[in-house]
Amino acid sequence: MNYRYSGLLIVFLFFNLFTWSQVNIAEVNYDPHELFSQKFYTKNGNEFRSADGSPGPKYWQNRADYTLNTTIDTVTNILDGSETIHYTNNSPDQLPSLWLELAQNTYREDARSNFYTSSLRRLKWTTTGNTDGYIFDSITITFKGKTTKADYIINDTRMQLRLPVPLSSHEKINIRIKYHYTIPGTFGGRTDYYSTRNGKVYEIAQWYPRMSVYDDLHGWNTLPFLGSGEFYCEYGDFDYTVTVPAGMIVAGSGELQNEKEVLSTKQIARLDAARKSDKTVVIRTEEEVSNETAYPGTKKTVSWHFKMFNTRDVAFGASKAYMWDAARVNLPAGKKSLAMSVYPVESAGENAWGRATEYLKKSIEYFSEKWFVYPYPVAVNEAGQAGGMEYPGIVFDGWRSKAGELYWVTAHEIGHNWFPMVVGSNERRYPWMDEGLNTFIDVYAADEFNHGEYAPKRDGEYAPGKGNPADEIIPLLKDAAAPNMMARADMLTEKYRHPLVYFKPAFGLVMLREEILGKDRFDYAFKKYIERWAYKHPSPDDFFRTMENESGEDFSWFWKEWFYNNWQFDVAIRSASYTDNDAKNGVDITLVNLQKMALPVRLHVVFKNGEDMNLSLPVETWLQGSTHYLHLTTTQAIRSITLDPDNKLPDSNRQNNIWEMN
Repeated sequence: MNYRYSGLLIVFLFFNLFTWSQVNIAEVNYDPHELFSQKFYTKNGNEFRSADGSPGPKYWQNRADYTLNTTIDTVTNILDGSETIHYTNNSPDQLPSLWLELAQNTYREDARSNFYTSSLRRLKWTTTGNTDGYIFDSITITFKGKTTKADYIINDTRMQLRLPVPLSSHEKINIRIKYHYTIPGTFGGRTDYYSTRNGKVYEIAQWYPRMSVYDDLHGWNTLPFLGSGEFYCEYGDFDYTVTVPAGMIVAGSGELQNEKEVLSTKQIARLDAARKSDKTVVIRTEEEVSNETAYPGTKKTVSWHFKMFNTRDVAFGASKAYMWDAARVNLPAGKKSLAMSVYPVESAGENAWGRATEYLKKSIEYFSEKWFVYPYPVAVNEAGQAGGMEYPGIVFDGWRSKAGELYWVTAHEIGHNWFPMVVGSNERRYPWMDEGLNTFIDVYAADEFNHGEYAPKRDGEYAPGKGNPADEIIPLLKDAAAPNMMARADMLTEKYRHPLVYFKPAFGLVMLREEILGKDRFDYAFKKYIERWAYKHPSPDDFFRTMENESGEDFSWFWKEWFYNNWQFDVAIRSASYTDNDAKNGVDITLVNLQKMALPVRLHVVFKNGEDMNLSLPVETWLQGSTHYLHLTTTQAIRSITLDPDNKLPDSNRQNNIWEMN
């Protein structure tokens, strides 16, 4: 219990629960036995996932390493690829078959994503174009030195490889696939191409068949790719080559391996300068965009070779139209990385993409200092049609975005490199573990950037703070039709997607940090969660258990009311009067919790002499009942009593929070 006072004599402070005869029971929806019921967790800790939220002593996850080679035909817009997946079964199980995700098949006319009920936007896309998805030229498997033609079936965005002999625990297998597909146009959403006056810009993602995750929670994770639900991927090393017409710039995840083969001497020198500079260095100017003589050699095509280690995915952008700049990123313990941006000349300017690298650099530096060090040697901000999409080491942001909008989307999308690129949660099942946790951390990044140039960011993914977030969440809590945050991503209609996936989890964590737990204890526990589950696959329980064990609090009531339910919060001052009608005898206050949610709440007392007092009431105030009797022994007359005076809590009726004393 904490309180402050100035020049006020307080003899003592006394709490007691009391059944108040004037309470209208019909008004009260609160039931402490429901909120504080035992056995919130339905599973005990085990050898794979410990009870304290950490990976267990026998935690395992499978591994997928990739060798990828791809060529883009910019006339036909066809991507031709070959890949070898080096797959390791680290599970204790025999696997008679393997599952892969075929994300490009979502663009087929007969894809499930065109028929599920909330895909009206996708249905509009399909009127402007479809593709045939993946066309497979050959698929083979190599196991124990023997190469055979793969036995497989394709169902929508999934492929099942049926093995002639099960893959036993700790065995490895190689899968080789040759394929091609037509790159979607602007209807692609996350992967596409669009035209500028200096040529096409390609944003290439979900471009190779990739292994589905086999884990200890669900076995094979084979939910189809419908659009809203994003990705859940295994970790591994990537070695990939992109072949494009000479004159194109390729900016991709990871680190370029062959600078001397694809860049001019001038560009290499500028890149070296950027690696030493805190200010943005231009690598390719607007004037050079149309100057193909800046490229070495006379080849018609050039192959760009990249590597990225311990990552779950790679993506890239490619265009003749790119301007290009970069700057050094300063990381803790003297580590360095490189931030770079590529964008068409239409996006240039200090009010637009001319500051994109600055936004990227500062966001990475903040997240690294505050939470966990950025692990990759390069980060790329690519200007495109996707408008806001994240992949390891690269983000696709809107090429028309400017000023604050560009900062917010840059900070948010690069923030995804912490959630879910490093902390590898299942976005398709639990989107709040991806978008919600990321929105939470970029709230504070906006406060820090350039002395709050674009702050506050409080009400969601892109918009600035329009008002008090505690007020903005109330309509959602009052909506009886609203689902809860534990719904899988594709279940949420557009009406509820942003409020439940981004805003509510982010605001809940801000509230937990600032109003319930305190910044120091919250930050310690939150960082432990990131450290424990970096490059691993956490579940919601792993997050909840870690936050509880490392903060020393039982938050099962909070997870229940905020994450598993969409309950309302309404506390009220039922009455306040001087004891025996004399201010010198103190004041009796009756508080009532009218709705199903409980939260710690602050009580602010203002005395007629101008002095005041703040009193923090813990959540245990509501542990035994909906009514709480409080006696303050004071010697001063009171002007007013207010619950939650700064409106930090989502109280659905603030009118009953204030009591004016006669």
